[in-house]
Amino acid sequence: MMKHVFDLGYRRYEWKCDALNAPSRRAAERLGFTFEGTFRQAFVYKGRNRDTAWYSVIDSEWPVLETAFRAWLDPANFDADGRQRRRLRGT
Repeated sequence: MMKHVFDLGYRRYEWKCDALNAPSRRAAERLGFTFEGTFRQAFVYKGRNRDTAWYSVIDSEWPVLETAFRAWLDPANFDADGRQRRRLRGT
């Protein structure tokens, strides 16, 4: 999806998640997104104030990330049991 967005000429791609959602935040960072900040008290959710963590990738960062994704997803990166040999490093 990220490739499609940049191929269409968009300049940025965003990831937003609950600031308390540690797995989502780790995923964003592992995928190469840059943390931009926390939108405090973005809205009330399930009776509590939800802070939203914002991440982004911009068009100038995309070429390096695309290379990393291609290497990560390359069939040569998987063993006979389908396990990855190298983990994604993002950048």
